[in-house]
Amino acid sequence: MIHTRRPARLSAALALLACLGSAAQAQDLRIAMKAAVDGADPHQLFTPNRNVQLHVYEALVAQDTKLRPQPGLAESWHATSPTTWEFRLREGVLFQDGTPLTAEDAAFSIRRAQTAEGVRTFRAYVKDITAVEVVDARTLRIRTNGPQPELPANLATIAIVSAKAVEGASAEEFNGGRAAIGTGPYRWVRWTPGQDVVLERNPRFRGEAPPWARVTFRFVPNDSARTAALLAGDVDMADAIPAGLHQRVRESDNAHLQTGTSLFMLYMTVDRRPTSPFVRDKEGRPMTVNPFNDARVRQAFTHAINRQALAERAMEGAAEPAGQFMPEGFDGHDPGLKPAAYDPALARRLLREAGYPEGFNYTIHCLNDRFTGDVRTCQAVGQMLTAVGIRTQVEAMPSALFFKRATGPEPEFSSYMAIFGSAAGLASNALNVLVQRWDPKAGTGRSNSGRYENPALNTLIEKAAATLDDDTRQSLLRQATRTAVEDQAVLPIFFLKGAWGLRNGLTMQTRGDMYTMATAITPAQ
Repeated sequence: MIHTRRPARLSAALALLACLGSAAQAQDLRIAMKAAVDGADPHQLFTPNRNVQLHVYEALVAQDTKLRPQPGLAESWHATSPTTWEFRLREGVLFQDGTPLTAEDAAFSIRRAQTAEGVRTFRAYVKDITAVEVVDARTLRIRTNGPQPELPANLATIAIVSAKAVEGASAEEFNGGRAAIGTGPYRWVRWTPGQDVVLERNPRFRGEAPPWARVTFRFVPNDSARTAALLAGDVDMADAIPAGLHQRVRESDNAHLQTGTSLFMLYMTVDRRPTSPFVRDKEGRPMTVNPFNDARVRQAFTHAINRQALAERAMEGAAEPAGQFMPEGFDGHDPGLKPAAYDPALARRLLREAGYPEGFNYTIHCLNDRFTGDVRTCQAVGQMLTAVGIRTQVEAMPSALFFKRATGPEPEFSSYMAIFGSAAGLASNALNVLVQRWDPKAGTGRSNSGRYENPALNTLIEKAAATLDDDTRQSLLRQATRTAVEDQAVLPIFFLKGAWGLRNGLTMQTRGDMYTMATAITPAQ
């Protein structure tokens, strides 16, 4: 046998090259993303877009992992009157093109968000602003149409763009990068429709340099393909790992799984109109009285649902039972409000007491394209209701058809299951959208498809919206939540859990909105 030995200097050189190669590779982060990005304009509300855009743009107000307000481009803010707020901008902040950030840019951005046109925009978060005034280069004054204590939290949704780069810009100029100018830690480099988005570190970023020099968000909609790319080492991280593939990641020698509870709540609406279109008597005939208007029937529904079983079996552990609108640690959460107990015997007794000893026929409508397990969950709920005497038919459909029929002046369904989550992380958004009175002119109750009406609850919500003291407002929000849940205005079912697969050697901080932030992914210590 012949032994060879490298000269010491050659061995050292090769070791150095290997080390440099490893370091260079560590500068790039490759993320496999389930949903595809379709644009760079941050004032168009589309969740995958916003996930990537948060790397490029910042808001006056930032959010922590529970989406609570933190200093962002504004280092401080305060209310000077019940209807006036002043924001003080950080000094020395530069846009990615080297232009200094001024209050004029912030004012331009808010006004642009107020007038944005599109299928979904952030206009609702700034609808109560009546004037945006530039006091000086670093001071912005915002006036509202009434007390708006949650204005800072709502402004966390509004990206600040460069007025110079954006005014009059087209969608093509955003997507090509010319107008995609923010102050964030990364700059927009390239978007290839249906394929990927590439970002690079912003050398002008005001804060600590982000951990990765280059980030590629690769769009891989197929769950198995996305997971396989992670396990093969083709990407460093994969988002939205479905529960059925969790074990594959856990058993891998190359990757590990990380999960976190989100604020996205699955809920069931409850029809409170005089008659309900998809409720029939035991013979299949339309009913002249809506049984949901009897509290005992609503209570029977909520006690017939085994939330723990749904979370563990239908969702395969990818959910957490919900008894209110916000999970633990988030705005407005009430620690004393627990999920309704699963008690089918009680549900059957309540139906008998309400005059339905043999139950009735009912159809629930659900989505089939919103999250992994949506149809399976809907079918399981249908079986649970049928088991207590409410013979339930399940109809699932794609979101494009579902929302046309579920919302609007005359909602077509008796009840449905859907997901709600507040981009601002506010309990008041859930109350305003889901259970406050339906009033198109006032913009309240946009998803109150059951036309629930409770004057006492409306008063609590309105009072909370006008209360500047945070402790008092939180108390009012908890009271409002408890009132809505105990009256079964809607039925909270569970909170979705996010799941990410990461290559070994990496860790990340999860967020309540389930966004995948390159800035939160770091080498494990």
